[in-house]
Amino acid sequence: MIVCHCQNITHQDIDAAIDWMRAADETTLITPGKVYRALGKSPDCGGCMSLFLGTMRKNDNLEVPMNLRRLRGGETQENQACKATPKSSNI
Repeated sequence: MIVCHCQNITHQDIDAAIDWMRAADETTLITPGKVYRALGKSPDCGGCMSLFLGTMRKNDNLEVPMNLRRLRGGETQENQACKATPKSSNI
């Protein structure tokens, strides 16, 4: 099935790129941009992105490597206080 009509990318192309990247480096984070680059292409209109991501998610090799999980100590960025701009009581 064609996932990206602009660049003529099929679901087999996406799976092959993910499998190749995981085989080359088992600790890499695989993103849509990396898949496009692995295929020698770049996104065009973005209309396929939801289907593209859905196809990526179905691949068993897409998992985040174990050594990269919980790098934030269980806290998400949304829960962390911003350290760049301290609160001011003068506002």
